[in-house]
Amino acid sequence: MMRLHISTLVVILLITGIETGCVGNPYGDTYAVSDTRQIQHVSYGVIIRAAPVNIEGDKGSSTVGTIAGGAVGGILGSNIGGGSGSDIAAIGGAILGGIAGNKAAQGLTKRHGVKLTIKLDSGKTIAVVQEVNPNMLFRTGQRVQINQQGGTARVVPIN
Repeated sequence: MMRLHISTLVVILLITGIETGCVGNPYGDTYAVSDTRQIQHVSYGVIIRAAPVNIEGDKGSSTVGTIAGGAVGGILGSNIGGGSGSDIAAIGGAILGGIAGNKAAQGLTKRHGVKLTIKLDSGKTIAVVQEVNPNMLFRTGQRVQINQQGGTARVVPIN
């Protein structure tokens, strides 16, 4: 019986690892395959403010974390006691495991970001939030290029 529980746990951990490994690079210097050969509108401007922000954890990963944590908690809880006590412990373990898994997944996907307020050459002012890239530092007064595709944009410094 314990072998079934361990194999279930291994499958859950593998799925969780695969899901969190699929998170793309959000920096302005890396693109997904689906982004290639797509027209981007380019604007230029000057940074008038750069402020640090926190980017919350990915909600999709937290769903996987909740399910995985709930399953692990349920398995561990079912090993406590016997009969209806075991059932109650399994339910309680699943609930507590789900909560813990959700928080853990959000913590793993939380990132440091920067909110860039930019005065475009056209006179319009925009703001873009993107993940901090240590190789791409921004400062007030710096000229930047804004690459916009649909509703998303990336800001890159002009050297």
